[in-house]
Amino acid sequence: MMNLVIFGPPGSGKGTQAEKIAKCYNLVSLSTGAILRQEINSKPPTPLGLQAKPYLDNGGLVPDELVVDILKKEMSKFPESTGFIFDGYPRTPRQAEALNTALAEVNQEIAATLVLEVDQKELITRLLKRGKNSGRSDDQSVTVIENRLNVYEKNTSPLIDYYRNLGKLKIVNGLGPIEEIYNRLKDEIDKLS
Repeated sequence: MMNLVIFGPPGSGKGTQAEKIAKCYNLVSLSTGAILRQEINSKPPTPLGLQAKPYLDNGGLVPDELVVDILKKEMSKFPESTGFIFDGYPRTPRQAEALNTALAEVNQEIAATLVLEVDQKELITRLLKRGKNSGRSDDQSVTVIENRLNVYEKNTSPLIDYYRNLGKLKIVNGLGPIEEIYNRLKDEIDKLS
């Protein structure tokens, strides 16, 4: 069983890379952002979706309790999985501890945390392009994007020290073609075996 965390600022490519890694290593990719958007966009929106929407619309973080509950629910759907790659979760050290606790309950742990590093100018360019192509409202305003990046810096970047202290941190350059970034990530994962 191999469980991985992938994180980086919005627009760093973690969702794209998580899907490629999941396919390569036969893992279940769990993207909290995608799960929350699904809850919001269902007809009618689910109670979780209604609770999460105001936070996402403003570029903020959804409260830990809501995210932990939905993540446990999603994990329980895959009892035969060979592992998970968590995309977009945890976002705070407190959430990382909650994830460690949830995994420990089923005798599992995080093998490694992969962090994609990308400079802010590139992130804004990528997100505006994604907003234009996907219609995602949180990717169409520079103000909302900058708020999301500030929220990431304040709340999520402390995870770097958290996972470094656990000896589970792998920092990867997130610039360049998708395949090149994927190969860098794969090199780090292959070192785990």
